Amino acid sequence: MSKPTNKSPDPKQKEKDASKMHRRSRTGCFTCRLRRKKCDEGKPSCRACKHLGLKCEYKRPMWWSNNEQRRQQKEIIKNIIKRTKLNEKTNQPLPTSANTPPSLCHSLPTTTTFSDHVDRTRSASVDSQFSNEFNFNQIPSHDYFSSSMMPPPDFASAHPHFPMFQPYEVDIKTETQTFINDIPTQRDSSVSTFSTYQIPPTPHSSGFAMHPTESWVQQDYYESRRESLNEEPLDFHSFEFPHGPFTPTHQAIIDVDDSDRHLLDHFVDKVLRLIFPILDVNQHGSAGHDVVLPALEKNKTYLHCCLSIAALHMKATERIQGEQIDNDIMRHRYATISELCEALNRDTDHDQILEATLGMIFFQCSVGRPGDSLPDIPWHQHFQAATSLVHKLDLPRHLVDLNAHTDAQPPFNMTLTAWIDILGATMVGRVPSFADTYREKNMAQSAMGLADLMGCDDRVMYLISEIACLEAMALEGMEPMQLCSHIRYLGDQITAMDPGAGTLATAFSPTGAIRPKQLRKNMTAVFRCAARIYLCILVPDFDRYSHSITTLVDGLVQAMEYIPAGPEGFDRSLVWPLLIAGSVSLPESSFRNMFHDRCQRLGEASDFGSLGRIKELLKDVWRTNDIAFSRGERQSIHWRDAMRQKGWDYLLI
Repeated sequence: MSKPTNKSPDPKQKEKDASKMHRRSRTGCFTCRLRRKKCDEGKPSCRACKHLGLKCEYKRPMWWSNNEQRRQQKEIIKNIIKRTKLNEKTNQPLPTSANTPPSLCHSLPTTTTFSDHVDRTRSASVDSQFSNEFNFNQIPSHDYFSSSMMPPPDFASAHPHFPMFQPYEVDIKTETQTFINDIPTQRDSSVSTFSTYQIPPTPHSSGFAMHPTESWVQQDYYESRRESLNEEPLDFHSFEFPHGPFTPTHQAIIDVDDSDRHLLDHFVDKVLRLIFPILDVNQHGSAGHDVVLPALEKNKTYLHCCLSIAALHMKATERIQGEQIDNDIMRHRYATISELCEALNRDTDHDQILEATLGMIFFQCSVGRPGDSLPDIPWHQHFQAATSLVHKLDLPRHLVDLNAHTDAQPPFNMTLTAWIDILGATMVGRVPSFADTYREKNMAQSAMGLADLMGCDDRVMYLISEIACLEAMALEGMEPMQLCSHIRYLGDQITAMDPGAGTLATAFSPTGAIRPKQLRKNMTAVFRCAARIYLCILVPDFDRYSHSITTLVDGLVQAMEYIPAGPEGFDRSLVWPLLIAGSVSLPESSFRNMFHDRCQRLGEASDFGSLGRIKELLKDVWRTNDIAFSRGERQSIHWRDAMRQKGWDYLLI
């Protein structure tokens, strides 16, 4: 009887069993996770991807969240692996001889000069698969005429001599560090994507003959690349700033007492990013470098205003109590008002006085809890002083003179004044102070920078100004028939500005950056819905239970789906539309669920500033109106009356 022999296990079976026991990695590259292969997590490229010529992606790619795109990506990876294997078989080393040209390895720096400590037998080349610059998804040039491969798409180019160039995109990361008195404070970072993608010309218009079998390949390639390469250029220098922008090498020297240093640091680090978020999206860092920091350096009154705001924000967010923090708030607030009064009496430095007055009015909207109130002059009385200064500087005439110049830069302080003036007029039920200027700008179809500053198209803001004028006349006793005629006319104007279906889209690019122009379109849609609701409220015998009103509120809710939410979102820039729509929403309305959800995602930040105030105001309005509805009463309280009952006199924008 023969003895049993010890048969060695099959290597393939052993490898298969080992792969079954391997626990799936959660930190490996997405390419290996898609292939269900073990990843050694090497940086910048793992060993498997580097060996096979694949693009190693540790940042979550766009195709990962879609099953169909995953399948397509897997096919792409298979084809790349096939090409790599084929190249390894076909590429044989050439014999060397005495006539062989010398190596080019000395034409570039060697391994010791690179920071990644990767061993290299020769210098890195952008055409090498082991280079950090190599595009692993690019078709190797030596495969262009391989008979065993399918012909690649014939990428049309504006340069007929180079038809094989593929479109490419470059992500440029910009980091800025703000220094105040030689001390580093705020650090900003932004990513901009620049693309060479252009829509390919048709076969008849281009100078290249297209193979019949290539057309579908070319079309599919460009359709797949169109979204990923669709980045928006940044718009710089949209405004005429009072102090001019800082140079990159400029260091702000701000004269502040040592006892107030912590307030200045808190303002730059915590408050500055809350003030003009839309301006920062459109022009990265512009709120600090072009508006606030130059004013802090040159305008003492403005500095006291910002220090008071910083103390107020610190008290609310860090829950600081005591006489010291209250003294900081009131001390700098009093210094601001005192210096403003002295400057007004001198009747000089009108630019700086206007700048500080607007800051004192507007910055209050970004900080503080609903219960925080300052025992001084209401915002609209401060705005009367700002209005007088605007007239002294002749800014309305200057703004109208720009109508014929499409590339002109409006004065920043005038644009900020218009923002406060138009939406502030709805707070108190009066005519905007510069309504005639807005009407003239609207007739000339000339913008004044509101879209760049606060996100809403200028034309919609002009119409909100007209509605505010109509409401003021209605409160003074306008005849109902005449009122309805004006309401119908303004309603037609709002309808004429409706861009139609397909306008709303995600505000994020495939690289995760905000697309400023798309964000403005989305925010304008929200403001447009709110403007129509605001107009409908003026109708005699207005009924918030009517189907038309609930439809308008639902439309605003749908538009809000395209507004980024959370701490990095833009809910705080939409306080006025949320107030208008929320005040007429019904108990079962989708608005209330949406508003509650977005406040939860924003966290504690939803309790501060104007958003925190309308959050409390809407609670009171809903409570009163819902109780009345349960009793069978259709009469509803206006949000402005609810503010008066609470003793509030806030600017809610």
